[in-house]
Amino acid sequence: MPADTPAALGYAMPAEWEPHERTWMAFPTRNDTFDTAEGLEAARTAWSAVAAAVAGHEPVSLVVAPGDVEAARRHLKAAAPAPAHPVTLTELPLDDAWMRDIGPTFLTGPASPTGEHGLAAADWVFNGWGAQDWASWEDDQHVAEHLARLAGARRFASRLVNEGGGIHVDGAGTVLLTETVQLDPGRNPGLTKAEVEAEIHAHLGTSHAIWLPRGLTRDYDAYGTRGHVDIVAAFLRPGVVAAHHQPDPGHPDHEVTREIIALLRASTDAAGRPLEVVEITAPTATHDADGAPLDWSYINHYVCNGAVVLCAFDDPRDQQAADVLARAYPTRAVHLVDAREIFANGGGIHCITQQQPRV
Repeated sequence: MPADTPAALGYAMPAEWEPHERTWMAFPTRNDTFDTAEGLEAARTAWSAVAAAVAGHEPVSLVVAPGDVEAARRHLKAAAPAPAHPVTLTELPLDDAWMRDIGPTFLTGPASPTGEHGLAAADWVFNGWGAQDWASWEDDQHVAEHLARLAGARRFASRLVNEGGGIHVDGAGTVLLTETVQLDPGRNPGLTKAEVEAEIHAHLGTSHAIWLPRGLTRDYDAYGTRGHVDIVAAFLRPGVVAAHHQPDPGHPDHEVTREIIALLRASTDAAGRPLEVVEITAPTATHDADGAPLDWSYINHYVCNGAVVLCAFDDPRDQQAADVLARAYPTRAVHLVDAREIFANGGGIHCITQQQPRV
């Protein structure tokens, strides 16, 4: 391992359940995703509801495109007139609003000899989820660098095309990856698994990768990510992973999730422990009004200080999922926040949030 990588210098990505300094988000701005005035307003309302839920437990920093500040203030005030923690606005040029993917992956490590605190940031190459023809990333490709500077983090630029939604760590050496993301020809043509793992481990401080074969079916449609892991599997603690379970044999994800759950159950973590798999059943709604399979998933939740912000779908299984996560995080409140509008635009609550760990 080169001597100047984050891992070699003692940095690593903490698990999401470790204490946060703040959460970073981005406010939706007009683009090909939010392409109508009504759609943009609906997205801004949904994003603001998530910001309000998180701000009940920790500070939120919201990146806002120039010209959108007043709209952001209006939506935030409607969502939470007096949040427990501040929501601060930072103006930066934006193409889209998926902070998990465009923001940096924050790391913690030892303080430097000059007294700088031990916060660092892995800055992956962002190219619009594999240079998809609808995506724009002229501005978004620079967001991670801007945020690292604003947070006072030591920045480490990676050569790997990757997004935060394409990784999930247990904070104890294990990382989840997906073959159709990091090995996507639109992202990293020609790279082998070994080469991807070397770059991932060098920047996250991990030592063991578990590769899932693919993501959920809908994620390969237009506006999909081609298989992000954070909608299908997420660590709950070292040795324990939550997995999306689609019980309906008529849904294409029925076989997908069976395969993934079986793979996870046959896997071990960095410490050599067999994984315990906690299945979280998909909502009862399986297809949208056009007959396309839904990828609604409770796996795409966000763990912040004192709470779990969980996707809700006005579905009978919302509370079941909340109960599972309440057992997994007994010291945290579980807040159900309607995520249907977020999913309609291509992601979920985890996709629009990015934690900055406390050091």
